[in-house]
Amino acid sequence: MSLETKIDLNETTLEKLQKLIRANIDSYNGFHESAEELKDERLATLFRSIGDERSAMAAELQQYVEFNGKEAEDDGSVAAKTHRIWINIRGKLNGGDATVILIEAERGEDHIKEAYEDVLKDTAGSAMNDVLNAQYAKVKAGHDKIRDLRDAYKAS
Repeated sequence: MSLETKIDLNETTLEKLQKLIRANIDSYNGFHESAEELKDERLATLFRSIGDERSAMAAELQQYVEFNGKEAEDDGSVAAKTHRIWINIRGKLNGGDATVILIEAERGEDHIKEAYEDVLKDTAGSAMNDVLNAQYAKVKAGHDKIRDLRDAYKAS
């Protein structure tokens, strides 16, 4: 077995990167579409900011996939499209209620956080660990910020 490098990743690592690219695209889309539903402009700005960070993370992972001669994912998952439709319906029913949208956003954040945790477990020792750990820290920070805001909005 040869030592894995960032320009010579094994198939498992590449598959896992594709999974995270899809999760980041889903996250970007979810945050930007939710921002459109929100009446609270400060919260909408935060959602767009987190979404943009996820887009940059997807682009970073796409580069590594392409360095390895593969075509990188550039679309989200079917499940996420369904989830966004649900957010849009709930957002309209609740008139852009921040608490409801934050609850849904946190569910999305749980999903991407778990995806990173699974990939980090499955690719332990990979040449990509430094990149994946740095991205996971950003995902965890975003997740915690959304959770704390949800709790604050529920309390008010």
